[in-house]
Amino acid sequence: MTREGVAAVDRALTILDVFIDGGDSLTLTDISKRAGFYKSTTLRLAESLEKFGYLRRLEDGTYRLGPKPLYLGSLYQKHFRSADIVVPVLRSIVDELQEGASFFIKDHDARICLHRVDAPRSVRDSVHEGDALPLKVGASGHVMRAFEQEAGEKYDDIRRALYAVSLGERDPEIGAVACPVFGIGQQLAGVVSISGPKYRFSEEKIAQVIPVLKRHAAELTDALGGRWPEGGAGTSP
Repeated sequence: MTREGVAAVDRALTILDVFIDGGDSLTLTDISKRAGFYKSTTLRLAESLEKFGYLRRLEDGTYRLGPKPLYLGSLYQKHFRSADIVVPVLRSIVDELQEGASFFIKDHDARICLHRVDAPRSVRDSVHEGDALPLKVGASGHVMRAFEQEAGEKYDDIRRALYAVSLGERDPEIGAVACPVFGIGQQLAGVVSISGPKYRFSEEKIAQVIPVLKRHAAELTDALGGRWPEGGAGTSP
């Protein structure tokens, strides 16, 4: 593909992106302004996107998303395997932080370890895929409760900071740090965490861990169709 062809694809995808927060339908002028393109350019691209089913032009002249994105989304869900996306990120976390990394999902009143990569150290936390752990203790549980809109100052702080820390809650010898991962519609898709012996979780170590974990949580959020809150990745506590 030529450079001009690649640029045209980029512009077309930019037009589709404006519908993420655009509402049900948008005028051509609205699309042009949000995409930052000339109206004539937007019209040409909109016509092509309409031809292939990505946009639909309504009787009042406004545009809305067509059926093709939904079809592609259904294909993605059909072939999606979380291990293909999550496990490589957990490995990267372990490589950087040298502590075990887990990805938890909520199941009723428990958090389930869906994926786990152990630390390459002889002294480490013992968590296994399939383990069901309580929601009321542990950093991952606190994050889940916070983003299930649990009331209270503690959970307000977690929602603002986008992380939680626990020291000796589930196990008196274990410390953990956890961050939310968002999916489509900004729903909580899961929680990514690291855990290990509490004596390795000093204030200095935790301050180093948080921006790394946030960066990888943002990466997973992007891969799962969510949007990491602006300014959230890589910030310090």
